[in-house]
Amino acid sequence: MEFARHVLSDNVRILKSQVSKTAYQGVAIAISSIILATIGVSLYQTGGISLDGIVKAQSENYGLWVLDSIPFVFGFWGQYSSSIIAYQAGAMIFDQTHELRAHAESMEKQANYSATHDIATDLPNRALFYDRVEQAILSANNQNKLLSILLVEFANFKEVYDTLGRNSSDLILKQIATRLQNVVLGNDSVARIDGNIFSVLVPAADNENAGVVLAKNVQVALESPFKVERLSLSIHVNIGIVNFPEHGEDVDTLVQKAGVALFMAGKSHEGYAVYTSIFDDHSPRRLTLMSELRQALEKEELQVYYQPKVAIKTGRLYGAEALVRWNHPKHGFVPPDEFIPMAERTRMIKHLTLWALKQTFGQCAEWHRQGLDLIVSVNLSARDLHDPELPDIITGLAAAAGVKPAWMMLEITESSIMTDPERSLEIIQRLHDMGYRLSIDDFGTGYSSLAYLKKMPLTELKIDKSFVSDVLKSENDAVIVKATINLAHNLGLQVTAEGVENRQVMALLDSYACDLAQGYYLSKPLALGEFNEWMRSDAMDFVNPEFN
Repeated sequence: MEFARHVLSDNVRILKSQVSKTAYQGVAIAISSIILATIGVSLYQTGGISLDGIVKAQSENYGLWVLDSIPFVFGFWGQYSSSIIAYQAGAMIFDQTHELRAHAESMEKQANYSATHDIATDLPNRALFYDRVEQAILSANNQNKLLSILLVEFANFKEVYDTLGRNSSDLILKQIATRLQNVVLGNDSVARIDGNIFSVLVPAADNENAGVVLAKNVQVALESPFKVERLSLSIHVNIGIVNFPEHGEDVDTLVQKAGVALFMAGKSHEGYAVYTSIFDDHSPRRLTLMSELRQALEKEELQVYYQPKVAIKTGRLYGAEALVRWNHPKHGFVPPDEFIPMAERTRMIKHLTLWALKQTFGQCAEWHRQGLDLIVSVNLSARDLHDPELPDIITGLAAAAGVKPAWMMLEITESSIMTDPERSLEIIQRLHDMGYRLSIDDFGTGYSSLAYLKKMPLTELKIDKSFVSDVLKSENDAVIVKATINLAHNLGLQVTAEGVENRQVMALLDSYACDLAQGYYLSKPLALGEFNEWMRSDAMDFVNPEFN
């Protein structure tokens, strides 16, 4: 308070000095007017300007006496007015400054809150939940206590979203959040960590069955129908459960295993499942991979391989798809189908994506500096499409690498959009506006293909290899491939066929007017050095191929 008074006093003093200058100027003008008036009277009475004439004018002219008093009145009134105005102005500035500071603090608190809470449900988000789990793990270690984590999946979210839209879906999510908050104990923490997945932390559990007891209570709480748009809707939930320290000693491992349990819960009659190593087809090796993946990034055990994409009509190299490979020092080559799904269940996928983008952007820029006009494709995961910071992160990486957006093709899958379609489409649109090409990968294997295809600003559609590989044997697959190519072309998209294994498939795709081919017939994914060598030699084998 003393500081505030001191600031106000300084403001008043400064403002008063400024206003006083104006008052002094007024006094100077008044005095000048008196002198001129006196000289004028002297000239009028005596016919000249002299000291005697000026004294006589001042002593005999009553009008000058009144005029003589005006500077004193102006001076006094100016000083008084300046003090009042300066104080009022200082107080006003102080009040406004205080209001601005309070508003800034409020905005900062709001921004901090938004960064840690879900907008739709007002629950803690993934980042805050992970932080609370980490704190709970420290506390449980100190107290030799257990803790449990539950993942609760709104299993028929897609059906509800497609039928009722975003607003009604958000309303149901809010109702689920309310019920979860009311069913858990006082110290339990509820969060929304994904589009249709909630999480519950049970700290300081008395026994390993605490999670199962809570899961049954959650099922009862969510059993009653939900009211929305005068409809009475039932939702289906699956619940995955893990216990600390039995199933893991860090938050990433626990959440990853809870995701495995959640998947198995969808196949069980109970609707919930507690994680067990039986669920993991690759135990015990797979149990250690998640903790080792972060180290692999730091130790540069991961590599980017490139698989060429060739223009079918001309046989010329169009570009390449970047694919992450892990050469584990102990286990050898780890298939991406094994470690990428694990990374997607945890925060590790963000680090993996950033690493892949950085490597790929840098290499694409280097090829263009060498005069190679290649379009390089890189994959984005579902988690990436839910990250509002992704476009800004990509902007920074592109600037550092010196790569132009038009040189890059960002590949997304249909399924990655569905967990939170509105947010995903918003991120996709921002990337498109920045100039990046966008490709829908594995087309035909996801949900609601046509419904979302028309909403996305795409450049390319990739036909999944499951259709292409049997196109010569299956008439149905041939019809699907041909129809997909026609559909894409009518939408103004280029088409890439994945899984091209031989010359006959290449020739058939050419007759269907497919644009690009990718597969082992052209080349398997190659390490950077091998890919550069392939471009210098084998790439020329596909210019003017026999099937043209």
